[in-house]
Amino acid sequence: MNICVVGTGYVGLVMGTCLAEFGMNIICIDTDSSKIDMLSKGKIPFYEPGLEDLAEKNLAQGRLRFSTEIEEGVKSSLVIFIAVGTPSNDDGTADLRYVRGVAEDIAKHMNGYKVVVVKSTVPIGTCQEIKAIIREHSRGVYNFDVVSNPEFQREGSAIEDFMRPDRVTIGAESEQAIAIMMDIYSALYINETPFVITNLETAEMIKYAANAFLATKITFINEMANLCERVGADVHVVARAMGLDGRIGRKFLHPGPGYGGSCFPKDTLALLNIGRQRGCDLKLVDSVIRANEEQRLRMVEKIRGVVGEVGGKTIGILGLSFKPNTSDVRESPSIIIIQRLQAEGARIKAYDPAAMDAAKAILRDIHYCADPYEVAEGCDALALVTEWNQFRRLDLNRLKRLMKTAIFLDLRNVYDPVKMREAGFTYCGVGR
Repeated sequence: MNICVVGTGYVGLVMGTCLAEFGMNIICIDTDSSKIDMLSKGKIPFYEPGLEDLAEKNLAQGRLRFSTEIEEGVKSSLVIFIAVGTPSNDDGTADLRYVRGVAEDIAKHMNGYKVVVVKSTVPIGTCQEIKAIIREHSRGVYNFDVVSNPEFQREGSAIEDFMRPDRVTIGAESEQAIAIMMDIYSALYINETPFVITNLETAEMIKYAANAFLATKITFINEMANLCERVGADVHVVARAMGLDGRIGRKFLHPGPGYGGSCFPKDTLALLNIGRQRGCDLKLVDSVIRANEEQRLRMVEKIRGVVGEVGGKTIGILGLSFKPNTSDVRESPSIIIIQRLQAEGARIKAYDPAAMDAAKAILRDIHYCADPYEVAEGCDALALVTEWNQFRRLDLNRLKRLMKTAIFLDLRNVYDPVKMREAGFTYCGVGR
């Protein structure tokens, strides 16, 4: 099967590469010619474990190629995936200009029946809007179907999530479109992956509901952590006991500085605005958004509470990406914490295994270091903000010798408080 993927960000590039691995012929389209040149050479513009090797393999075997010509992609393919960005507008609504633009381009270049699959996260009702756009700009010459097929790929484990998903959601209005989608995902169907077949609106809603619930779960355990600090409880034991309850589950019960990234902040805001537009006040989602913003600022208060006034002091930061195994710094708690510390006059040293180039485009007047020990040298305090595996077994004696003051702020609760204090550190975790 020939498939076109429009958009070569995290979603489109991972999906296109994995579908090529499934044996399909994939052409990935992007308007950025320099990016397409890079991808055509097997170079990936962001960090995602295993993706570069997989892309190089499928490029060499001729199943994966890249182009800036959407006409070529549309005319040569039965299925066109829309995987462009839907960033937040200033009011929190989803910016659909790229999705609409792709829909118009598809309509102009159709040469037969097409299945247009919306992979981008879009507000409920967008697939119906895309149908109208294609119908208008194609003048009804060719038949087509629009399908909603939301993605559930976590940055840092995107290939695994695509190859072995918890479920595949397909929203469609024709048996023909459903059959084609089942053919695309036949490898997963054979592996007994659950399939959810529904209408367009329900499929669109599933994506937002899932992300909002996970954001709520993170925010809930953060609020419990804040209370644990006041009452002398250990949030890790609380979270473990909660997670043993089959109705709750253990995932996403990890306290810290709040959620970030390209999905949860954007999607919760979009869902809140969808509700407002339809006269439905989503009070819980609204509270989650506000509580998450406050949690980031609370981490600054935590640092200030241990260090004192931060003006003129050097604070070391371990981790800049919003989570480990990615170079993505969008809505990263680390970036927000650094910006607030800088506003209060702190000097910042930082290290991240993959995200420093991305951070340099946002953060100024920071000393970027080669490793954690360079960060620690001369610091008044060291804050672990992103739980990269490289930070889990640091040489504590070496850190202590290098630091001006042995203060360790563990915002991801990676280290044991008792052992840290025995090692001579003033230690501060979250909810412990």
